[in-house]
Amino acid sequence: MEPVKQTWDFEETGEFLLVDKPMDWSSFDVVKKIKVLFKVRRVGHAGTLDPKATGLLIVCTGRKTKTLDSFQLEEKEYTGSFELGARTPSFDSETQVFETKDFAGVSLADVEQAIQKFTGRIWQTPPMYSAAKIDGKPLYRYARKGKSVERPAKEIEIFGFQVTGFTPPFVEFKVVCSKGTYIRTLVEDLGIDLGCGCTLRSLRRTRIGSYKVEDAMSINDLIELRQTLESSQQQHYEVSEPA
Repeated sequence: MEPVKQTWDFEETGEFLLVDKPMDWSSFDVVKKIKVLFKVRRVGHAGTLDPKATGLLIVCTGRKTKTLDSFQLEEKEYTGSFELGARTPSFDSETQVFETKDFAGVSLADVEQAIQKFTGRIWQTPPMYSAAKIDGKPLYRYARKGKSVERPAKEIEIFGFQVTGFTPPFVEFKVVCSKGTYIRTLVEDLGIDLGCGCTLRSLRRTRIGSYKVEDAMSINDLIELRQTLESSQQQHYEVSEPA
């Protein structure tokens, strides 16, 4: 958490916030919470995180929302884990497993060799369970109705993809990637290449450009900040009030 500043201006000049998004919160949930806590109208974020993911979210308020686009092109760093031998429609734990396969023959060497095919510049198709839009509608709205629509593949870049832990069926990893990368899709495609299927089980964004999650504020930190500001305002009022 960053040191508490002497003055805060959420509405006019605006504030730049690093927030550690909790599990099962959407990125919009974080934006909505900040709007309510600090009674601010303009709030935005750079780089959406899925509800099941945690980690760094850049949030700006007031006039600083105009700077959000400058963070979109920054490289992202993630850590997480995936499960061998299982597939879900959403490619993660948001939906139930629909296919299982034997993964006993998949070794650490197999995974590391397959990973090499998914580094550098690659083409990736957005998952149906995503906020990417087709004909003005988010893909997840089609997916939740059991529909699948054609969507164009996009070129992304994987700067680094490495295994950090191997305890079958679970594999821990670290990925550094470009804007627009879906880690769920990366895991799904890797599972298809391995022949056993994979599904993402945990994901945490640890860095956006030079900004790190260790410097981020939790939701509780934001609540405490609101309470501190309210207390400070009350004390100022009491001192300023004529006797």
